[in-house]
Amino acid sequence: MSHPPTPVAPVAFDVARIRADFPILQLAVAGKPLVYLDNAASSQMPQAVIDRLVRYQTHEHANIHRAVHYLSETATAAYEAARVTLQRFINAAEAREVIFTSGTTEGINLVAQSWGRQNIKAGDEIILTVLEHHSNIVPWQMLATDKGATIRVVPMNDAGELQLDAYEALFNEHTRLVSVGHVSNALGSIHPVKEMIAFAHAHGVPVLVDGAQAAPHLAVDVQELDCDFYVFSGHKLCGPTGIGILYGRAALLEAMPPFKGGGDMIHTVSFEKTTYAPIPNKFEAGTPPIAAAIGLGAAVDYLNTIGMATIAAHEHALLRDATEQLAATPGVRLLGTAQHKAAVLSFVLQGIHPHDVGTLLNQEGVAVRTGHHCAQPLMARLGVAATSRASFAFYNTHADVDALVAGIRTVQKVFA
Repeated sequence: MSHPPTPVAPVAFDVARIRADFPILQLAVAGKPLVYLDNAASSQMPQAVIDRLVRYQTHEHANIHRAVHYLSETATAAYEAARVTLQRFINAAEAREVIFTSGTTEGINLVAQSWGRQNIKAGDEIILTVLEHHSNIVPWQMLATDKGATIRVVPMNDAGELQLDAYEALFNEHTRLVSVGHVSNALGSIHPVKEMIAFAHAHGVPVLVDGAQAAPHLAVDVQELDCDFYVFSGHKLCGPTGIGILYGRAALLEAMPPFKGGGDMIHTVSFEKTTYAPIPNKFEAGTPPIAAAIGLGAAVDYLNTIGMATIAAHEHALLRDATEQLAATPGVRLLGTAQHKAAVLSFVLQGIHPHDVGTLLNQEGVAVRTGHHCAQPLMARLGVAATSRASFAFYNTHADVDALVAGIRTVQKVFA
C-alpha cells in the first residue's frame, strides 16, 4: 500500500507571524483566547483574502463575460485569473478543466447528474467507501435509485484504513465508477487514492476523488494522481464560502451534458434548439460567485507563499503532539489511528456525550466539532453515535494542543 511520506518538520516556521494574518484569532470566547480547532468544517480567512474581497467589491465589481466596459473587463480578467491560479494549484493540464462550483457537494452532484445520467444504467455498480462524507454518498444513491444501479462499499480496518484487497475484489464487469474521499473528514485517514485510481483504470473504470479535506493539507497533483474528477471547497482552505472547484479531464467534460441551463452556458438559443458553450462555461450557468472565486484565488496565493509542504509538516507535528497527549489521558478513546493521517483527531470521553464535551470545551474557549460529522455509516462501523473532533490548521500551535488537553481534563472533572 503506497502512501505519501511523513512530512518533515520545516527548518523555520514562524506560526506567530502567520497567526497575525488572521484577525479572528484575536477573538476571546467566554473570556478566554479562542482556540479554533474546527478547521475540517471551515478554516479561517487571512487578512490578504479579506482585503482582496474588499478590493473587488469597492473597485472592480461588475458582471463578467457580457460587456466591454472597464469594470466588466476588469472583473472578467480577475475571475479567469483565479481559474488559472486554481489550475496551477492542482496541476491541471488546462485552465478549462477547472469548473467553478458552489463547493464540493455541487461538484459531486454535477458529475452524478451529468456524467452519471449519461453513463450509468440498470445493473451497473458504483464503488464508494465506508468512510465517505454524506455528500459523496447521497448523490450516488439518488442516481442509483433512479437508474437501477447498485452501490458497493469498501470496508476499513479498525484503524480507519481502507482494505485494498476488499476494494479490488469489488470490481467486476458491472463496475462503472469509483468515488472516494482523499482524506476522511471524520478520522483524518489519508487514503491511497493513487493506487486505487491505477487499479480502477486497469479495469476501465473512471474515478472521482473528493478532495475537500485533502486540498487544505496536502499538495494535490491531479495529473500525478491520474484521477478523472477532483472536487474541493474554498472555505476549507482559507477562502470564502459558496465557492469550490470541479476538476475534470477535458475529454470527459466535453462529452458531458450541461448540469444547469441558463445564461453564459450557451452558444446560441432559439425556441427550436440551443447549442452550448465550450467548457468551462458550459457548466457555469448564470452569474457565478465572482467575488468568491477571486477570493479563492487569493487564498491559494496566500497558501502558496507558505508552501503546502511546510503546512503539512507543521500540522503533522501538531497531530503527533495531540495524539500522544490524548492517548496518555485516562478515559479518552481515540478513533481513527491510521498510519497516514491529516491533522484530524476524533475522540470520545468515557461516560460523557460528545455534545456535552463540545459545550464545556466552548466555555474554555476551545472550538471543536461534535456529532456524526456527516459520516453516519462510518459512525455505525465505529460503534458510536457521535464523536468529538479536533481538526488543526497551519495557524494552530502546540499551545492550542495543550489547551485542548487541559479543556478535556476540565470536562472530565465536571463529570467525575
